[in-house]
Amino acid sequence: MQQGPRVGRQSAIRIFANEYRDASLPEEGSGEYDPSFIITKIGAKVNRALVCGVIDRVERREGENGPNYSAHIRDPTGTHLFNVASFQPELHPDFEELMSRYETGDRFLLALVGKARWFETEDGGIFNSLRAEEFTIIDKECYTNWLVQTADATLRRIDAHASSLESDLTPAALEGAGVPSDLVDGLILARGHYGEFDPEAYRVGVLQALSTATGKTSVIETISEPEAAPTLEQATPEATAQQAPAEPSDAVEAIIETIRSRDTGQGVDYNDIVAALVNSGHSREAAEDAIDSARDQGEVMEPRFGFFQLVPE
Repeated sequence: MQQGPRVGRQSAIRIFANEYRDASLPEEGSGEYDPSFIITKIGAKVNRALVCGVIDRVERREGENGPNYSAHIRDPTGTHLFNVASFQPELHPDFEELMSRYETGDRFLLALVGKARWFETEDGGIFNSLRAEEFTIIDKECYTNWLVQTADATLRRIDAHASSLESDLTPAALEGAGVPSDLVDGLILARGHYGEFDPEAYRVGVLQALSTATGKTSVIETISEPEAAPTLEQATPEATAQQAPAEPSDAVEAIIETIRSRDTGQGVDYNDIVAALVNSGHSREAAEDAIDSARDQGEVMEPRFGFFQLVPE
């Protein structure tokens, strides 16, 4: 049987961490070769992304099919989580080299092209990440260029979103309102899913990125001071009305209680634990740190990759 033509490879979207991690609308491809996307609140349709920033939180895990890896890339707005899968052995040697440098205390800038991935929790929460396709260490000049280009792309999407607010959600009406044709489909989906929201956090992210690009905030400071760039939770207006983050010990206790209540004998999935902590008020970064702490303290164990159980007393 003759198969239909393959869809061309999607362009990599330049996107800051806060916009990507704030997205909660996946669009699955309907055909075998149709691409899938994450739709952001301001209309970016992300199948592949080009992201840059400081390498952080590097980890290797041994699975049944071999090692896989994860790490974070931190830009001025927050962090991207990315993975290298066990079925990508061609990337393993390069990642091992990155990991070796990181473990010696080296902190460096990385550019990564990754495929959009997401995980949906039982209560409908969406957690986004990227599966690495290629990556390379970059210098400050390359990073500065990416910051400026990504700021420009983000402002373009913010302006298009603003233009769409007084328009009917049809392609003709949106284009008539000045929305660029390549953003029309994404904005129709985004507006229908997210409803009204204030994109001010994304404008703040652009200002943070341009501050770094112009040297007002140095890249070296960003590398040496992990808290200099606020996370998504810190950047959103809603965060100002929330209470202070819970103590790490509270997060470990929440992990123990989550596993105790959900483990039916097979363990509890890593992403389910993270989602439970996020739903109870912890940041994703705090949840991931707490899982590591609970494991290091001997409170939980990982009998098979990605699934956790309580250590028997």
